[in-house]
Amino acid sequence: MQPAPAEQSSLVRPYAVTGGRTAPRTQLALEALVSSATSAHHDLSTRTPEYQAISALCRQVRSVAEISAMLRIPLGVTRILVADMAAEGLVQLHQPQLDAGKPDLNLLERVLSGLRRL
Repeated sequence: MQPAPAEQSSLVRPYAVTGGRTAPRTQLALEALVSSATSAHHDLSTRTPEYQAISALCRQVRSVAEISAMLRIPLGVTRILVADMAAEGLVQLHQPQLDAGKPDLNLLERVLSGLRRL
């Protein structure tokens, strides 16, 4: 696994990575699943290290919260980067569907299962 971008350039402030933005352009749930829309041989060398790391990590479906934790990037920054990547077609988002404010039963079951494994 590659070192997290935050470890490579610890002097870069989060607002520099996001261009000063503090909110994503689209609403993005923390439990939203993200998958890479680029193939392993797709050239991302002109992209930022954060984009490259997110794209590589999301070759397996991951949640926004997982991406943040695994790359050690603040959650708000991760949400902005993932939303930007989705707008550019670099990742696909799979947002949870909430019916009239009711919690998603499948999500609650997955959380409960994960807590039991701890």
